Amino acid sequence: MSVEQNPTLEKDIGPETESNGTAPLRHEMTAEETARAAARFGYGPMAHVNTAEANLRPFGGEFQPGLYKSVEGRKFANPAPLGLCAFALTTFVLSAVNMGTRGISAPNIVVGLAFGYGGLVQLLAGMWEMAVGNTFGATALSSYGGFWISFAIILTPGGFDIESAIESAGGASMFYNSMGLFLMGWFIFTTIMLFCTLRSTVAFFLLFFFLDLTFLLLGIGYLQRNDTNEVNTPVIKAGGFFGFLAAFAAWYNALAGIADSSNSFFIIPVAHFPWSPTGRSRQKTARETV
Repeated sequence: MSVEQNPTLEKDIGPETESNGTAPLRHEMTAEETARAAARFGYGPMAHVNTAEANLRPFGGEFQPGLYKSVEGRKFANPAPLGLCAFALTTFVLSAVNMGTRGISAPNIVVGLAFGYGGLVQLLAGMWEMAVGNTFGATALSSYGGFWISFAIILTPGGFDIESAIESAGGASMFYNSMGLFLMGWFIFTTIMLFCTLRSTVAFFLLFFFLDLTFLLLGIGYLQRNDTNEVNTPVIKAGGFFGFLAAFAAWYNALAGIADSSNSFFIIPVAHFPWSPTGRSRQKTARETV
């Protein structure tokens, strides 16, 4: 079976454009591997894989934790930076509230962002990740978009009455316990996502590492309360601090995915782990040149 190679790709992965995630690792897929990949990941008509193209390196700017192939004739841009920015901004604002910045203690200001940007926009970015065949990106971005929408529903006063219904059934203690379990569930999900970044880049791994600690500390802050049965403020503030780090890590990965030699004077370093495919390839090259 002959496969026609497309020599020109989109701006992000153009042949003369330098960026973080586009240096290839030469390994061509056999026809059998291509069929298995299509069966496993369900590449659709908008994700025609270039089987003759070299594998691209793991890259947080593309939300790809492992080796991946470019998409032939892609008509739309890389959706990962959009989802990362939506996540980062909403997380930044909520983390500022959790840390008590400027004396703000009520998180209701986050509702608008959580519905519109962190929720809807991030969910749409996750759907576009499906179109480019990125299972990890689709799962992570869509799920965290769902998190922000559900979080906004909980905090929305009036129509949903979730908080008031729980408090009327068992008081503030029941609401705090329910919120703690909600956050712990997201801690478990984030841990699963974290495992998938262990062979990617340091910047990509740190995003999920900081986010994992954020959910863990916030969950503990609601479950392990103080003597007056209020949330554990120091632990909540610690969760807000790691939320800040997660937000800036998301922005960093987004910038790495946007910036290239066509629009920036510098390329964002992302640092591949030494045990990642790229790290092993570089070590092998270094040994061969000695």
